[in-house]
Amino acid sequence: MDVRDYITSLNKHLKSGHATEHTYRGDFAELLKCLVTSIHVTNEPSKVTDCGNPDYVITKKNIPVGFIEAKNIGSDLNGKQYKEQFTRYRKALDNLIITDYVWFQFFENGEKVHEVRIAEMNNNELQFLPNNFDYFKTLIINFCSFVAQTIKSPRNLAKMMAAKARLVENILEKAISFDEEHKNDSELRQQYETFKSILIHDLTPKGFADIYAQTLAYGMFAARLHDKTLKTFSRQEAAELIPKSNPFLRKLFAHVAGVDIDERIEKTVDNLADVFRATKGSTPLSRTV
Repeated sequence: MDVRDYITSLNKHLKSGHATEHTYRGDFAELLKCLVTSIHVTNEPSKVTDCGNPDYVITKKNIPVGFIEAKNIGSDLNGKQYKEQFTRYRKALDNLIITDYVWFQFFENGEKVHEVRIAEMNNNELQFLPNNFDYFKTLIINFCSFVAQTIKSPRNLAKMMAAKARLVENILEKAISFDEEHKNDSELRQQYETFKSILIHDLTPKGFADIYAQTLAYGMFAARLHDKTLKTFSRQEAAELIPKSNPFLRKLFAHVAGVDIDERIEKTVDNLADVFRATKGSTPLSRTV
């Protein structure tokens, strides 16, 4: 599939009169894989509507290199409707595309660096903008070749940790609120109810999400301090590396981020671990940042 084929396929969906933003996801994933054959494109729609996870994760050799959030064709990407969500993503994700499938905004480290349109709407039909095709392909190739900057200072590490933790917190709050409203018997809701009954009786979803996110961030930080194999650092490894001298943190981290972690936050939590893999050097963090 090339860009022209892709837009043609989008037009077929548009003419059906039944298309939503999810309708175009397969076509877009196929286009990406055709333009950059070395990547793996994972389309992960959240089971909780608007829970906060970006729609696509782009990986190379199982390492995330970029994220993509897609809205319906014709959406105002600069409008107030998505401002809060897009701001969270820009702060938390180093390499991000925001798109309505034909209008693409590229962000690196929170700043918009490129923008391109490959088609425009005219009488409910997409008209090709062929002069932009080569530029678009170049931008996609560059996007998929992104190499995250090595974190060399405590200040930069703290900023990245905070941004990732806030993203986790937001996703958690929405997920818990959804489960409470719909009486879903999820592991996450069970954890929330346990915290309420044992620790804080008036705990709100927002308060629980804050505790949860802070536990994840501090637990990974404590684990990374004792890790001598940077390249393998992960959420799973962190659970083993948290010192036994801190049994409360160790048990709490295993409880919230262990094998039964809620799949709605799993990828975002794993991305938090990626922050620590980006710290300078392969020796313990206390000697590198």
